[in-house]
Amino acid sequence: MDGREELGEFLRAQRNLASSTAAGFPSDESRRVPGLRRDEVALLAGVSTDYYTHLEQGRERNPSPKVLVALAAALQLDEIARSHLFRLGISGLPQAPSPEGVESDLLQLLDRLSEVPALIIGPSQDILAANSLAAALYSGFEHPDNLVRMIFLDPFARQFFDNWSWTAEVAVKNLRSASVYFPNDPGIADLIHEMTLRSTAFSHLWSRYEIQPRARDTKTFHHPEVGTLQLIHESLAVTSAPGQTISTYMAKPGSESALRLELLAKLVHDGHWEARGA
Repeated sequence: MDGREELGEFLRAQRNLASSTAAGFPSDESRRVPGLRRDEVALLAGVSTDYYTHLEQGRERNPSPKVLVALAAALQLDEIARSHLFRLGISGLPQAPSPEGVESDLLQLLDRLSEVPALIIGPSQDILAANSLAAALYSGFEHPDNLVRMIFLDPFARQFFDNWSWTAEVAVKNLRSASVYFPNDPGIADLIHEMTLRSTAFSHLWSRYEIQPRARDTKTFHHPEVGTLQLIHESLAVTSAPGQTISTYMAKPGSESALRLELLAKLVHDGHWEARGA
């Protein structure tokens, strides 16, 4: 998909999500489409319906910054979606390289973060590297190699993640964001194709075209060995390797989760998983 097609898909998705009532249009049973119609977006943005239609169809290549500002307002975009629109509309799809491997100094850093689970995640949500505590945290998954596959295809995910639906939404939003920054990444393209075929839940979320770069949040896991863990997730961009992020999981000091995380670390130290053949 090139930049024009991506822009058109984004506009269509956001138009369907926009509130007709918030835009000042009556919301009644006669409306045949969710959200706004093309002519309504065009009216709100101060452009012709033909011009807006050409944008959605990929036939218009160079919308001006003024038009993009007007479209963002008409579609009721939040700051993240607004930035995404400008990235698509002005600079098009960048050709930034997506690194395949992890530098040795980053691997050493993971090993030194022995008190917290830490992973390096690639643009396609591959787990490129994990320290021993992170490996123990995700030990219940059959193939802990890609977060999207794990969430949507492994049955264990439904019991491991406290709020599976929210976790699934965030994962798809992260992948959608990465897909714009790395449009030529074969790993992303292959994953999207695979997941669209194998998971109706993924296909539904992907069609909504919602964006959210990896960010700080709080996650609750139900680990089969140590119980419930409520951990603060922090995602840090690796500036030397565009697209890679370091994800860490920390428990609040003195909390029950902190004690359980210490127990998990002790099990790792004692060789619990090696002893069980994990």
